[in-house]
Amino acid sequence: MDSQKNENLLNLALDVTAAERARLPELEAGYDRTGRSWEVIVKYHGSLRELEAVGIEVEELIAGYAILTVPESEMALLAAVEQIEYVEKPKRLFFEDAAGNSASCCAPGSAAYGSLTGRGVLVAVIDSGISYFNQDFRRADGTTRIRYLWDQVLGREFDEAQINEALLTGSRQQAQRLVPSMDVSGHGTAVAGIAAGGGGLGGSAYAGVARESDLLVVRLGTPREDSFPRTTELMRAVTYVVNKAVELQMPVAVNLSFGNTYGAHNGTSLLERFLDNIAEIGRNVICVGSGNEGASGGHVSGNILSGEAREELIVGGYETGLNVQLWKEYADRFEVTLMSPAGDTFTVDTDRSGKQVWRLGRTKILLYNGEPAPYLTAQEIYFALLPAEEGGYIDGGVWTFLLAPRRTVTGGYTFYLPSETVRNESTRFVRPTPDVTLTIPSTASRVITVGAYDPRYEAYADFSGRGYPGQGGRPADSLVKPDLVAPGVDVFAPDRDGGYTAVTGTSFAAPYVTGAAALLMQWGIVEGHDPYLYGEKVKAYLRKGAQPIRGETAYPNARVGYGSLCIADSIPL
Repeated sequence: MDSQKNENLLNLALDVTAAERARLPELEAGYDRTGRSWEVIVKYHGSLRELEAVGIEVEELIAGYAILTVPESEMALLAAVEQIEYVEKPKRLFFEDAAGNSASCCAPGSAAYGSLTGRGVLVAVIDSGISYFNQDFRRADGTTRIRYLWDQVLGREFDEAQINEALLTGSRQQAQRLVPSMDVSGHGTAVAGIAAGGGGLGGSAYAGVARESDLLVVRLGTPREDSFPRTTELMRAVTYVVNKAVELQMPVAVNLSFGNTYGAHNGTSLLERFLDNIAEIGRNVICVGSGNEGASGGHVSGNILSGEAREELIVGGYETGLNVQLWKEYADRFEVTLMSPAGDTFTVDTDRSGKQVWRLGRTKILLYNGEPAPYLTAQEIYFALLPAEEGGYIDGGVWTFLLAPRRTVTGGYTFYLPSETVRNESTRFVRPTPDVTLTIPSTASRVITVGAYDPRYEAYADFSGRGYPGQGGRPADSLVKPDLVAPGVDVFAPDRDGGYTAVTGTSFAAPYVTGAAALLMQWGIVEGHDPYLYGEKVKAYLRKGAQPIRGETAYPNARVGYGSLCIADSIPL
């Protein structure tokens, strides 16, 4: 039976068969097939330690959030626990891959801010790990700038002394025997180099923004070798780096260069709320890339106050599973008709909550008609499409959603597909809407959300996730996302082997702002000009110093926020 304490996606995941769940990775995220258990995120009050008596593992984080590992047979028990307020399943995270320093007004040694280099401030990189042997992450004497490296894949923490011992061996191969943490993809190494690389063998021209900061690094874990990191790994990592910064009595700038497309995109998920809460602990700034979904065709929105709407979705060939989220205001009553490429249809009344199962052609549709939640007024209608026959594919071609108003107050609706990383490149909406394509958690209120622009042409990068449009293109202050943009097209960054390579994506725009936040905190906190220069105050200064972007006329706007990063103009001299 569905629980109103559970998010809709979790209710559906618990209600489908194991075979159905295995074909829909977003539903299976959080389930351990071997141990037959679920990992879930909960918001709670009081104590949950009594759950350990029935075999539930409790991992308390901060501010009333916890991660539970629950035997499948005990999942129904959570609804009866008074201390538990809400339960969500983990979501998969995707890295946001798609001539930077001078473009951001941060040329080394600039007279605008003297010798700010990030000294005395921690830069935390939560990502795919780091190539710690690279010269970019060492001091002039060859010792490491990494204070701690937590490898979630290995389940081990390495401190500065252990890394230095490994570096003394003189070769990467020998160092790996002592500190076997690796950055397999090179993504985290590039991000760390942009935010805080020292330039290494390339010299100052290749230096990152906060080139003398100390580093905290977390290599995100994956539940299985062929899977992606999940939001639970992220929450553990953020808790770790914020607690380490408090322990070390140092301010910290945290970089998150990944996201996902599942959710209402309005700051109400437990992950978004968690980041807003942890932003109040210690002296920290959290910077998040806005994602690369702006031009992916994975989102469409509209309004049916004046009549019916028709949205068409192209499903590419050989899709083994696909989910479509439809979000609307709960006060509005819609009828939603889904039409297959062959013209077969079924109709859903959004007032009828719960799971429904339909078959159109070769495709089985699991539909979950949701209800509002304690932190959410919106309603979700979730469509999971999977092959009706074992080993088959869902029907390719044009699927059509027909939306008809029955009792509407606002009439607004919005559709989301999974990240383009995990869907066929030809699967997309026919007439997509580029606005509100931010990935989660860049939608959290208190993080600094960073989009990308091309510094060669001083132009917005069309792949960059966009925010909420407002009247005249000007959103309300509380909805300004991104906050600003930074270089994110063909910027140079360290690779895994000690060289440099060009990278593109908001993954690599975010660390420019993370490094900038470290410089501001050095000026304010470490050098004593402003001991309160962290959190929202850093965001305000970066917004104020932002520069205009070619082609943009009104600020803030949904594409570039307040403009492009300019560190020199952001420091209140």
